Amino acid sequence: MVMIIWNKKDILYEDRQILVCRKHAGMAVQSARIGQMDMESSLRNYLKGGYIGIIQRLDQPVEGVLVFAKTQKAAAALNRQHQNGKMKKYYLAAFTGKPESMSGTWEDFLLKDSRTNTSKVVREGMGQSKRAVLHYRVLGWQADVGLAEVLLETGRHHQIRVQMAHHGMPLWGDGKYNPHGKPEEKGEMVGLCAFCLEFEHPETGKKLQFKIEPEGSIFKKLSAYLEP
Repeated sequence: MVMIIWNKKDILYEDRQILVCRKHAGMAVQSARIGQMDMESSLRNYLKGGYIGIIQRLDQPVEGVLVFAKTQKAAAALNRQHQNGKMKKYYLAAFTGKPESMSGTWEDFLLKDSRTNTSKVVREGMGQSKRAVLHYRVLGWQADVGLAEVLLETGRHHQIRVQMAHHGMPLWGDGKYNPHGKPEEKGEMVGLCAFCLEFEHPETGKKLQFKIEPEGSIFKKLSAYLEP
């Protein structure tokens, strides 16, 4: 198993209130396992035990931009933005299969199974299912492999992975929700990157935007579809 190590070079921005950084695929944001390094522990070490507030999460196999609060006041302000939709999270999704449309909105209801740590699309009102909405735009597609930009409206457990698989566009390398993928997907990183994050600074109110380029090899293969 390859150990993923976080370092100061992953910081995109920092001031007295917030810290914005890259999360690499394979590193958990927060781990329940004793002795396993995660983003929260790494940042606490970096801040020498100072306050660190988790605002958003990414699945362990997913890379992307995250913002953390360095004060409780900043955490409260950022959490409000996260909950009321003012914080915008854009993803690049490498998928297999044929798109049902080149752009659109999916509204489904997802039910989480804590025993298997998976979610699935179910009918409305079933159990403790929750409404899940995302908007997508296919940037390019050829020979059953494509690239889409996804904007999350809600933030459910494994939402993008579940909805894309359900709608016939499973993520590249996602063995959990696409166990019968292409042979060349085996051992690959999940083709999902939270590449752009927009929010208002919790103290100044200034609109901020942070972008990264995805590291996964599948994105390099699809680089012709990436917009400058």
